[in-house]
Amino acid sequence: MELLDKQNRRKAFSQGFKDAIPIGLGYFAVSFSLGITAQKAGLTAVQGFIASILCLASAGEYAGFTLIAASAALAEVALMTFIINMRYMLMSLALSQKADPKMPFFHRLLFGYAVTDELFAINIARPGYLDPFYYYGAIAVSAPLWAVGTTLGIVAGDVLPTRIVSALSVALYGMFLAIIIPPAKQDKVIALLIPICFAASYASQDLSFLSGISPGTKTMILTIVISSAAALLFPRPADPKPGKTESPSSGNKGKDQSSGNKKEARDA
Repeated sequence: MELLDKQNRRKAFSQGFKDAIPIGLGYFAVSFSLGITAQKAGLTAVQGFIASILCLASAGEYAGFTLIAASAALAEVALMTFIINMRYMLMSLALSQKADPKMPFFHRLLFGYAVTDELFAINIARPGYLDPFYYYGAIAVSAPLWAVGTTLGIVAGDVLPTRIVSALSVALYGMFLAIIIPPAKQDKVIALLIPICFAASYASQDLSFLSGISPGTKTMILTIVISSAAALLFPRPADPKPGKTESPSSGNKGKDQSSGNKKEARDA
């Protein structure tokens, strides 16, 4: 039994590592551009690596580097980063609902370290409970590539032309499309919500009463409103928990047994 558990863990880790390779490559391209921003803020390669390995958030890091360049106070940097990254609290709540109630607490802490849009998407899409080792496999490839990209961006500095650096950021959009298109093909509700989210996000930039709100807070508001409306208008049954599903053969067996009992009763 212990050997089987180790094999399952190794298999889940390998699958998570494999699934996160495209995510890690996208992270590398985006964090490379982020590294150039960090270099302009005066950070060294070592400092950039530590910042990125501890904070897997492009918007949060960009805001932090920008404030550092402006000589902002530490409290201001911390508050701005917290506000921009508040949407990850919603993702953490969703992940907690998919966690096995018997899962040890340290697994939940490690999940909290690497809650990103892309890692959240590939884990929330898997049926059943969260698999810690699948998550760890995804972290093992994505987090180092994110940190290494930032480091190399700092080293490159002003060597590369600005146009090439800007072009690398397009990889992030391609990565998002690769995540949302497959489920949209299988679910009409998701296919409907995607353009609604795009339109709402674009419109929020020009709404006067939202002009004073940070982009991270806008994202959180839109997430709550759209997801709540979708849950009310298009409710979905919960995924069956492991061990609770009934195979078709067992169901047919039950029907055959019931039919046999009725036949015996008529004969009697």
